[in-house]
Amino acid sequence: MAASPGGFTAQLNFKLGRRPGGYAMRNQLGLDLEVRKRRRLRVEASTDRIGTSRISCCCSDSVVPIRRSSGSGKSIEKSEDWRFDPKKSSHSHRVRLHASPALPFASPQSPFVSKKEKIYPRCTPRNSGPQSRDTPPRRDTGIANEKDWGISLLNENVIESGTNEDGSTWYRESGEDLGENGYRCRWTRMGGQSHDGSSEWKETWWEKSDWTGYKELGVEKSGRNAEGDSWWETWQENLHQDEWSNLAMIERSAQKQAKSGIENAGWYEKWWEKYDAKGWTEKKAYKYGRLNEQSWWEKWGEQYDGRGSVLKWTDKWAETVLGTKWGDKWEDKFFAGIGSRQGETWHVTPGGERWSRTWGEEHFGNGKVHKYGKSTTGESWDIVVDEETYYEAEPHYGWADVVGDSSQLLSIEPRERPPGVYPNLDFGSSPPPPSDDSPEDLPPSQ
Repeated sequence: MAASPGGFTAQLNFKLGRRPGGYAMRNQLGLDLEVRKRRRLRVEASTDRIGTSRISCCCSDSVVPIRRSSGSGKSIEKSEDWRFDPKKSSHSHRVRLHASPALPFASPQSPFVSKKEKIYPRCTPRNSGPQSRDTPPRRDTGIANEKDWGISLLNENVIESGTNEDGSTWYRESGEDLGENGYRCRWTRMGGQSHDGSSEWKETWWEKSDWTGYKELGVEKSGRNAEGDSWWETWQENLHQDEWSNLAMIERSAQKQAKSGIENAGWYEKWWEKYDAKGWTEKKAYKYGRLNEQSWWEKWGEQYDGRGSVLKWTDKWAETVLGTKWGDKWEDKFFAGIGSRQGETWHVTPGGERWSRTWGEEHFGNGKVHKYGKSTTGESWDIVVDEETYYEAEPHYGWADVVGDSSQLLSIEPRERPPGVYPNLDFGSSPPPPSDDSPEDLPPSQ
């Protein structure tokens, strides 16, 4: 399931082009930061409507805001087009980021296309090993459902290995770990590598349970190829009883990372979701990427309390090694038709000159909306309009959906509890929130 940041869709991706001859274009990866924002939380009116803004960027030494509206106050807060002026830089190049399931990095022989046939062919019937799943994760795909992973744990302890016809090797292990309070972890590890060790893949599956009712299902996989590309991905979901509300809660999370072996490029994403049986839902994501001289970040979150209160926010920004920076952020808060929206669009030139436009809305729940804003170029507006308020009071994917998609998690059987033995229900303190820091091994921002 791919989530969207409160109605905004930010899609940043690498796209691999091919020449007519069929070979990958090396060192011609064009980066294009194109952030499209589609607002489902919109304000409808007969004479006014919040527009759709587009940020289109090209690398250069300077940035020029091109305004599409005047300071009349109508549709002004979200209609800005950002462009780098290519005429001011002799070495500028246009870069575009397109949402695409294309391969994340270019390489001479396109190694991500068909690894099963290329490195890990079908094993002989006598020595059947695990089939390679050494494919890198895809960007902006959110948190997968458990059925997409195909987790199938063995019911016995196994240690086996073998060699394929082309000289590549494989291994598979499975076992069970036991602990206090009925803890049990069933796991399977597998992997393989090419005959010369230049390519490798690893994958681990597990399920955990204990006598408190806690259940967990998870996967971790990693790999690398001969061209130096590497990746890592982990996914998990768990069921537990919330220590404060005593309600059943399901949490899901995913982390994905990939690095190029031929470019100064890489990306990282972290997604997490929480659901409880009364409809409380929280979703967040953190993304980071880099391609040579350009880096970008994005954070967004959604929170529904199950009683009609909604909070959504997004913050994204980017920069180049030349010193140009730009970004956009907004926040929505609503309950029972009453709420507010506010946001800011900004950029900073290499010389440190800053431009920004801030805007806000107050929705009174009676058909009246107060709109206000200003910019560093002297624009300002402060008006009250007749306008219908629209927002999503419930998540598009909630408790009923996640329960329906978690049948394997819910079917995990805990260890049998001996008579007279009771689980330790000391939950302890809540774990710290997930860190938003960029992974240390990705190319840092300049």
